[in-house]
This record gives sequence, C-alpha cells and structure tokens, in this order.
Amino acid sequence: MATVQMTTETLTVQLARREKIAGLLRDLTVPLGAVTDVEVVPDGAAAVRGLRAPGLGLPSRRIGTWRRRGERSFVSVRGGRPALRLRLTGQRFDTVLVGLPDPAATAAELTRLRPVG
Repeated sequence: MATVQMTTETLTVQLARREKIAGLLRDLTVPLGAVTDVEVVPDGAAAVRGLRAPGLGLPSRRIGTWRRRGERSFVSVRGGRPALRLRLTGQRFDTVLVGLPDPAATAAELTRLRPVG
C-alpha cells in the first residue's frame, strides 16, 4: 500500500515495490505549493477516469498512469476503499489518486501544511 509523507515544503507518495512494478511508476514528490485541491473520495477505483497507459487495471486494483484529454493521473487504489485525490498544477501529473489507511487524516494534515494561495 502506498504511503504519503509530508514536510513543510514537499509531499511524497511512496509506493511498495510491487506497486512500482505493476504500475510502471516511481515514487512521486511534488512541492506543496503545487497542490491546488484536496479531496477524499469514498471509492478510489470508481473515481479513476480515463484510459490506463501504462499500468494495471483490475476491478479490485488500479495502479499506473491514467490519461484522458488534457489530464494525466497518478493512480494507486483498491476498489471499495476510500482514497485521497490531489489536484496539481505545473507538475508531470495533473491528479494524484492514492488509497491510504486514513485518507481523511492525511487530507486534514495536508490542508494544515499547504501554503495559502
């Protein structure tokens, strides 16, 4: 399962080795200033939009890069479980959708740390 670590300046999504292999992804680090929106979604797999390219797309597990017109998403979620969705600006990915043990707590901490503006 992915983990999120935050400092006062950056947010890092760390993937387990099997997630990196299945999704053809690396860990992702972005500046907190690039985060424009934070949202908790009730079902991470149902919130994925677009076409998988590349990655793993099963009904119960989605890991990889999802693309749709004008948007690229970094995804690591399980079906039926809540996930954290982040909207980014000026980064390689426009959206990060990641399943976490307690996405609401992570969203609250991120909202507290994120710079205003």
